[in-house]
Amino acid sequence: MDRRIRLRHVQAFVEIVRQGSLKRAAEVLYLTQPAISRTMTELEEIVSARLLNRGGRGVSLTPQGEFFHGHALNGLAALAQGLAGLSHEGGRTELSLRVGALPSVAARLMPDVVAELQRAAPHLRLSIADGGHGHLTALLRSGDLDVVIGRLGAPETMQGLSFTQLYLEDVAVVVRPGHPILDNPDLRRIAEFPVIYPTEAAAIYPFVERLLIAHGVLRPQRRIETVSGAFGRVYTRQSDAIWFISTGVVAREIADGRLVRLPFGTALTEGPVGLMTRASLPETNTQLLFRQATMRVITGGVDPPPDGQATGPPRYSTGSAEVR
Repeated sequence: MDRRIRLRHVQAFVEIVRQGSLKRAAEVLYLTQPAISRTMTELEEIVSARLLNRGGRGVSLTPQGEFFHGHALNGLAALAQGLAGLSHEGGRTELSLRVGALPSVAARLMPDVVAELQRAAPHLRLSIADGGHGHLTALLRSGDLDVVIGRLGAPETMQGLSFTQLYLEDVAVVVRPGHPILDNPDLRRIAEFPVIYPTEAAAIYPFVERLLIAHGVLRPQRRIETVSGAFGRVYTRQSDAIWFISTGVVAREIADGRLVRLPFGTALTEGPVGLMTRASLPETNTQLLFRQATMRVITGGVDPPPDGQATGPPRYSTGSAEVR
């Protein structure tokens, strides 16, 4: 490694990419904009490559920047892991993180993220809570959770929170194998069957409503309102129910054939999934570890399992927006 590269170079580069602009990254790192710009210029001169495209709408990675960014994240994660190990060996307070995960994330993403965290930071004590958007964001605001990962909620539910988009997710409409509607799949036929429908408080509710309106379909009368993955999986498999649910909740069941996704266009239900933290607080080392592990899972930058078999559902459609 070129000995001229300093930790401040790597931290500045990673934060600029995360924030999407030099101005916001400078604010997070308590630097002036000229100072962080100078730091990036130094780094690009040292590596003899342009890492960022700078424009009126923010910054984006060049191909060289994409390559270097993955290594920069791994380097910071390794450093954080080393510091955590020193704290552990020295008998200091162990590192811990309290995570809230919406059902779609708990089922689809969190198992792989936890496995990656155990590899990268074995001394990190992780607590995971699941639940609805309103419940988890309330716990985040009160300080009972350190980070929440899930769908972006309505503006009034996001007050005081920072949201960093990770990927886009849509709503799936699923049934059991052999369901009668599979002979003639038509969204207008859902009224013929029981429907498992999101509650009004659910983050996906307005997206499902938008989908039905666009197709001229009335909200079904025979509906069971819940976003319980445990109930939905069992009831859908043992009945003729049609289930509207975030794709992440049932991605594994669809992949292995236990549930069948109906061939309806659901682009209207796409919404951002991301990390939520309290906007007034700087990112902690444990939050950084969690974010980096999550990004490695989403982008596929993790080591494959020993037997070469995939452990999770298909990868994600990523996004880069950040909302504060």
